[in-house]
Parts: sequence; structure tokens; C-alpha cells
Amino acid sequence: MILRRLLCLPALSLSIGLLFLPGLIMAAPGAVKKGAVTAELVAREASIQPGRPFTVALKLTHDPHWHTYWINPGTGYPTSLHWKLPPGFTAGPIVWPTPHVVKDAKGIVTGHGYENEILLFVEISTDKTLVAGSTVTLRATADWLMCKEVCMPGDAALELALPVTAETPRDDSAAAMLFDRAAPTLPQPLTGWTATARRTGDTFTVRLTPDAGTTHRPAGLHLFDTAGLIDYAAPQVITEDQGSLVLTLAAAKEGDPAAPRLAGVLSSTNGWPGRPDTPGAAFDLPLGAATTPNDQALTPGSEATTDAGPSTQQPTTNNQQLPASAAPPAPAGLLATLAFALLGGLVLNLMPCVFPVLGIKVLGFVNQSGSDRTKVITHGLVFSLGVLVSFWALAGLLLALRAGGSQLGWGFQLQSPAFVFGMAAFLLIFALNLSGLFEVGLSATAVGGKLQMQQGYGGSFFTGVLATLVATPCSAPFLAPALGAALALPAFSSLLVFTAIAIGLAAPYLLLSIFPAAVKLLPRPGAWMETFKQLMAFPLYATVGWLLWVLAAQTKDNDNALLLIVLGFVLIAMAAWVYGRFVKPAGRVAAAALLVGGLWLGWPVAAEPAPAGASGYVVKWEPWSPAALEAARAAGRTVYVDFTARWCATCQTNKATVFSSGDVLADLAQRNVLLLRADWTSKDPAITAELARWNRSAVPFNLIYAPGRPEPLILPELLTPGIVRDALASVSRPGN
Repeated sequence: MILRRLLCLPALSLSIGLLFLPGLIMAAPGAVKKGAVTAELVAREASIQPGRPFTVALKLTHDPHWHTYWINPGTGYPTSLHWKLPPGFTAGPIVWPTPHVVKDAKGIVTGHGYENEILLFVEISTDKTLVAGSTVTLRATADWLMCKEVCMPGDAALELALPVTAETPRDDSAAAMLFDRAAPTLPQPLTGWTATARRTGDTFTVRLTPDAGTTHRPAGLHLFDTAGLIDYAAPQVITEDQGSLVLTLAAAKEGDPAAPRLAGVLSSTNGWPGRPDTPGAAFDLPLGAATTPNDQALTPGSEATTDAGPSTQQPTTNNQQLPASAAPPAPAGLLATLAFALLGGLVLNLMPCVFPVLGIKVLGFVNQSGSDRTKVITHGLVFSLGVLVSFWALAGLLLALRAGGSQLGWGFQLQSPAFVFGMAAFLLIFALNLSGLFEVGLSATAVGGKLQMQQGYGGSFFTGVLATLVATPCSAPFLAPALGAALALPAFSSLLVFTAIAIGLAAPYLLLSIFPAAVKLLPRPGAWMETFKQLMAFPLYATVGWLLWVLAAQTKDNDNALLLIVLGFVLIAMAAWVYGRFVKPAGRVAAAALLVGGLWLGWPVAAEPAPAGASGYVVKWEPWSPAALEAARAAGRTVYVDFTARWCATCQTNKATVFSSGDVLADLAQRNVLLLRADWTSKDPAITAELARWNRSAVPFNLIYAPGRPEPLILPELLTPGIVRDALASVSRPGN
């Protein structure tokens, strides 16, 4: 009965996928609240005219004390817009308001950004062939990083519908007020002062000389450059020299030393001549010469506007690549990400958590080797469909939760103790069936890829679903970067990445199905299959043991809770024995009662997770937190940060091979390295946000921070003692 009910999982997976996928493709109009930021597309004009450009704005409203980032963010990454426009429409680059300096709770400068309410302006060019009376819908996905004491990424799928009219469009009164209120935030050309810029070694000098008749003197000056040439965290020294204001600025170590120009925004708390309410003055200076009117090229938002709204003229600096330290590591292009995803899916077949399913699939090959080629290929395709539908359903669920503001990562379902308990109970029943304790008309070959003849394709589909369920905890090499990119990409691109992972996981089975010669190389069916079937139960028992180990870290009271869960599994095993031993209806009723009793005994305690950060690791490891990391760095310590989880098989391999090495431990002790462990076994929003800050959504993830290095050294997913020792030697000195 139980296994027959489990055969409904393919339909359930498909239903979940169909339920969530429309929500991923269709964007909800109006304002969208994600975390601490509300995003909305607004237009100044109530309608549009064929062939006439118009201005829209991305309105971001921040919760108190939260901020997002400017084009040159410092730390963090800038807000971006990805448009999906009707044919004949084009979108210009973002016009950025004047930013302000972002500081952390200790007063340390962390970058450039915005708080409260801001508008990011974009000019849209229209199609001349638009028909009056029709309606045009603009769609865009906005991505941002929002920070307070912690940082987390946000995104929103936005829509704006505008009617098309033949007449000159009129302003929308509410939007016009919003645009007018935001207009002073846009930088305007520097007037009343002449600016020059020079670079000498690691220092920039910007001199501001007042023009004849200028009496207004700016106050609270701060220079924001767009190209990351200036060290954003260094103090900016302002002095006076014969009536001129001289800014002395430290060069960023990652900036281009051969850059020919310095461009950006000068901010003044009391504005500029003739514009006391406009803090930003745009500049674009050749390094080594004074500006002239021709040199004064416009930077984001640097031109005054008419009643149509702020100008959107902007140089190509909006699309330039920021220095490596300005933002977390970004994934490569979509094609590279898809390649990593495909390779990661292939590697998943070799990971320990997939091995039980691999064995079951081998039985499927053997059982089908006597079939004709068409049936074998069809079974391979149906299995692949099971993998694809399951990945789509899982991706749809994850992305839908992300759309609702949840910050999740890959393997997130294993952060639910109730899910872990249910998966362990299911695999225990599965293993007992393989061991021959009971039969329900299903053989091991049915589980691996072929049910009874009337249900054979359902069995292949089910095996694909099972492969996905068991594979998700693994974060194989090459897979973590692709997953990080998938969760940061728009929904459709994310689905492509998940599809590539699914294809990689299903590829070996499908290839052997397509090429019958390879299938014929497999052993013929025989008596050995019963022995092999029973042998395949033991990897499943091992998987159940591993899931129990995960539960030990997740349950509120590890001793009593784990005991109750184990006793529940004993009742489940007894239910399987009674079901197989007694075929009369009374036996079936007793088996069902024992099964319900086992689930009742273990499920409640599994539904009470332990507090985030509970850990049974070595005492030399201390819990990670942003405050602990910051304090250690302020004290000049070298810090090793390990993002891990009990349900991560690769993490445990790293632990066994690296941190049991005497040489590694000696190096850590010699260099006085502080070990911080970010335990992701149970859901922890702070850890999830920190992983997202580095474009990661899976563990393991290891970093080494060292004194004198502004950015940490990122280690590969699979570690060896040699890799860790070499990394320590490259970033730290004994006794630091």
C-alpha cells in the first residue's frame, strides 16, 4: 500500500511544477516587496506616443536603516535591470542619483549607496508603428543587494502597462510629483568651478578653482568615482590652497593604474552655485589637464531635464567592469554557467549520496537488456523525463519561495527535520523490500527502472524522481558556482541551469538506452540478480544512517529525540515484517497500525529543529558570525571560515581528509589561525545571506582571511591537506 501510494510522486512532482512555473514566467504588476526593499516601475507620463522616447524609473523604497548600492558599490554589488520589451522598444542605461557614503555599525566605510526612497531613471525608445488605442506592457527584472547588519540579495519581476495615444502624452500627476521630487538627486554638470585631476603614484589630487564671480563654496565635499580608481574606504583629505579646494585621495589597489580619465560625482551638502538643493556635480576629467567645456562630458544623470522628466544621457561607464574587490565574485556568462551545471550534474552520478540509486539503475539496465531497442530507448527517455520534471518542480518551488522573499539554498529541503525523517523512513522501507523482508508485487528491477509490465514506464519515471530526491544534498565540484548563478539569474535562465543539471544527472542512463550495444555489454539476467538486489539494500541502510546523523544535529534534544526516532524506525521495520509474514487482512491491519505508530513516534520530535548553529564539531572550532569575523580581523588574526552542513557529503569528506591531518593542524596552530564554522545543517538566514553575498548557494564553501588582505582567499570545494597548507602559506605569516 505504502509503495503504491509513493508511485503518485511523479504526478505530484509534475503538479508542483505546473503550479509554480506560470508564476515564474508571469510577473505581477505594481509594487513588489522583497525583504527590506519595495520595488516598482513608474512612468511620468500617463501614456506613450508612437516613436517618442519616454522615461521610466525603478522606484526602490527601503525599510529604515537598510540600503542598496550605486554603480560603483564599494562592497556589495549595484542594482541592475534586465528588460523584456515589446518589439521595436529599447532601454537605455540606468541614470544614477547622487549616492551617499555607506558605513557599518562601527563607522567603517563599506561603500556607496542609497537609503529611504530613490528613483533610478531609464529612457525607453518606442516603436514608430505603434497603433493608437493599444496598450504596451514593459517587463523588467530588478536585482539588488540590500544590507543593514547583514546583506541579502533581492529581485522582483515588474510590469508597467501604458496606453498608446496619438496626442502628446500628459503627465500622470502623482508620478510627476514623484519625478520632480527626485530630480534634485540627479548629478548636474559642474558649474562655477574649474576642476583638474592628477595622479602621482598611489595618490589622486583633484583641485577645484572657483570661476570669476563665484561666491558659493561647497561644504562636506566627497568624491565618488564610477570606475573604482579611488579607495572608497580611505579618508578623503580636503585642504585650501590660494582660494582653491584640493582633495587628496588614495588610489584603489585594484584600480587601473593607466586609466586616462577620472569620472564620477562630487557631492556637496549645500549644493552648487545656482543649485543649492542639488548635491551632486558630475565630472569627467582627463588626468593631468584642466577641464574645458568640451572635457565636461556628462555622467549619469548629468543633464538638466524638461517636463518630460530627468535626462537619461549617460556614458559607457555604466557598463564598465568593476574591480574585483568592488563586488562578490560574479558567475561567468550564461553559456559558461550552463556548462558548469551540465558537468556538475554528471559528477553527481559519482557522489556518495547518489550511489544507491546508481545500483538500482544498473538493475534496470540488466532487466531491460532483453527488450527491443525502442523499448530500451523509451525507458531511458521516461527516466530522463522523471529527472527533468523533478528538477523543474524543485526549481519552481525554490524560485517561488525566493519570489516570496525567502533566502534559500540548494539542498534546502534537507534543512527541514520533518523532510529528513520522512526521507529516511521511505528509504528504510525501500531497503527492507530489497532485503526480501516483504514483497508488494515489486522487484528491485522495478524500483531501478521497470515496474511490472503494465506499469513499466511509471517505474522508469519514478526512478528519475528518486534520483533527484537523493542527489539534491550533493554539491559536487563545478555545481556550486552554477547553483549560485542560477539563484541570482532571472527565472527563465535559472530554469535553464536546473535543466542542464538534470540532463547531466540523467545522461549516463539515457546514453546507454540509446546505444543498445553498450546495454548488451551488461551481464544477462539470472539468479545472481536476487543476490545483487539484496546487496543494494545495504547502501540504502547506510543512507538511512547518514540521515539519522543529520537529524541528530537538527533535533531539539539530540538524546531523547534521536531515541524516539530510532524506536519509530523499529516499529516501521516491524510493520514491514508483519506485512511480509502475514498475508491475511488482519496482518495487513496490524502492519498499517505499526507503520502509523512508527511515524507517530518519530515525526513530532523531527518537527522540532534544534536552534541554528547547533554543532557537535571539534571544540577548536568557534561559531561563525559577522561580528566574530569582524572582531578577529580587527585584532589582526588570520581567520579560516568553513561553511558546512551535516547533510553535505563533500563537507564531511573535506573534514575527514583535511582537519584530521596533523600537518594541517600544526600549521593552523603555528599561524594562530582562528577557526570559524558556519553550520548550515539547520536553516540559518545569516549564513544563507553570507553565501548569497559571494554568489554561492551550496556548501562546502571555505574562505581564509589574512591581515593586510582586503579580500579573502576562496578555496575550491574539494580540499586536500596540501591545498589548505599552501593556501595558509600564501596568505599568512607565523605568529600573526
